[in-house]
Order: sequence, then C-alpha cells, then structure tokens
Amino acid sequence: MHTGFDKAGFEAFKAIDRDGPIHMLNLVRLRDRADYDDGRQATGAEAYAAYGRESQPILDKVGGRIVWRGRMEHMLIGPQDEAWDLCFIAEYPSPQAFIDMIYDPDYRRAMVHRQAGCLDSRLIRMNPQDTGANFAE
Repeated sequence: MHTGFDKAGFEAFKAIDRDGPIHMLNLVRLRDRADYDDGRQATGAEAYAAYGRESQPILDKVGGRIVWRGRMEHMLIGPQDEAWDLCFIAEYPSPQAFIDMIYDPDYRRAMVHRQAGCLDSRLIRMNPQDTGANFAE
C-alpha cells in the first residue's frame, strides 16, 4: 500500500524544473477504522476529514485550491478490485508552493490524520494543459 512518498521520490519531484502551476491528482482509499499511533478511535473517513479541515488553511496560505472532485462509480478499464473513496485534483501556483506546504509545521501536524485514515493512495504530479480539439491535442 502507498500512503506517503520517500526521499528519492520527493527529490525527483523537486528536480522537475518547470515554473507555473501544477495539478496533483489524488486517489485515496480509506481505512474502515483509523490507525492512530496514540490509539484514538475514529473511522478512516473521520480521520481524513480532520486532515482536510486542518490542512485547508495551509493550502490557502500557499495559494492552492481544489479544482476538481469526483466520486468513483465504476472501473470500466483497469483492475476491477481497485476502488478509490476520494478522487480530487489540487492546484498549486508553482511546484515551490507544494513544497512549502509539505514543510509547513501545521501541515505536518495535520498529516497525522491523513496517515491514520488512508489505507492506500496515489499522488500524481501533472502539468495542466489547455483543452484541445480531441483527447490527444
């Protein structure tokens, strides 16, 4: 399961030399019961909601915002046993804004809830593009 990035992955993220906004695609599978180190009780959804509430001010501070949210209904192409509870895209004005958020002490405290509530996830950095005449342009 994937719930966080490692140093090598973060260094590769930082090494992409491009200015301008980034989009981060988030796919999240929640635990039935949160797994807090201190033993507190909550559902995975409650823990992740706490993460959202506590991290929102930091997202705002760095100029980020949620630009798309959706609810997965059916996997048409892909592993049939793969399901995501939360699907959203966060936009940051620059890669540095995302990095600043990651290093923010308040954000790091909020991450406790994300880690407790998240069973598996994908976090994919994307370069936003203008829509074209078709899927490939």
